[in-house]
Amino acid sequence: MSDTRITDPGVFGKVAVLMGGWSAERAVSLDSGAAVAAGLARRGVDVTAIDVDRARVLNLAAEGFDRVWLALHGRGGEDGVVQGALELQGLPYTGSGVLACALSMDKVRTKAIWAAQGIPTPAHRVLGERTDLDEVVEALGMPLIVKPVHEGSTIGISRVDRISQLEQARREAARFDRDVMAEQLIAGPEYTAGIVDDQALPLIHIEPSSGFYDYQAKYVANDTRYHCPCDLPPEREAELRRLALRAFEITGAHSWGRVDLMLDAAGQPWFLELNAAPGMTSHSLVPMAARAAGMDFDELVWRILAATVTDEGDAS
Repeated sequence: MSDTRITDPGVFGKVAVLMGGWSAERAVSLDSGAAVAAGLARRGVDVTAIDVDRARVLNLAAEGFDRVWLALHGRGGEDGVVQGALELQGLPYTGSGVLACALSMDKVRTKAIWAAQGIPTPAHRVLGERTDLDEVVEALGMPLIVKPVHEGSTIGISRVDRISQLEQARREAARFDRDVMAEQLIAGPEYTAGIVDDQALPLIHIEPSSGFYDYQAKYVANDTRYHCPCDLPPEREAELRRLALRAFEITGAHSWGRVDLMLDAAGQPWFLELNAAPGMTSHSLVPMAARAAGMDFDELVWRILAATVTDEGDAS
């Protein structure tokens, strides 16, 4: 239950913000965690920021923590592993549970669930060392996007415009994950839908100057443009927000997260992936959308934490 009527920070007890960790997204997670901890501290929460390792994850309850704000990204933090460790200790934590986190971290299986439930998602193929690349191109066309199946933050991602580039792109993605996929590239604008309190926030239209929203455009470049409110008619935006929330909930996700999508030339939406623990850095998208909805950063992190307070547990 996310209850914005909670006004006493003492309700939350001793809060650990977990950040850093051991994934390829460690650097982004450290930035997210520092921002979250500062925001909670400004609201009077008894908060400790922890650059966490595997051993400490297993001892948080013994250290006296009452709940956890998860600012970990990628494998080991966003894939259900840490969530399971916290469940074993009886510690409430922010965001979705083990199943939804594990599912959303696996792009191939997320797409399978979406497709089965009528959520449009681009066609794809799993790539291995012995995959017939000609067959992949015949099935998906060009250009393609090649990416690790279990990474986020566009780590290991490549755009492929010629078949001669495909094997090198596969090898680059395989540096980060044993499972690699090729996905049909959708030519059109990219949007993202932040989810907070199980409601879709205003959409953000992402416009990278390079035309490709990669790691550089996300976290380094200062010329990526973010349009929020976006440039869609209100009725169309509302329709896409409803569809994004459905895509989120179908996986079992709850509380907060982010769903990424693109529109093709005909205006058809195509859903790309779900982020169960999105970034909370100065470049991050959920805080940007929250601001457009009238929610500042400190209120945002407070509300996400408030969702860990249940009717059966602490009272507001």
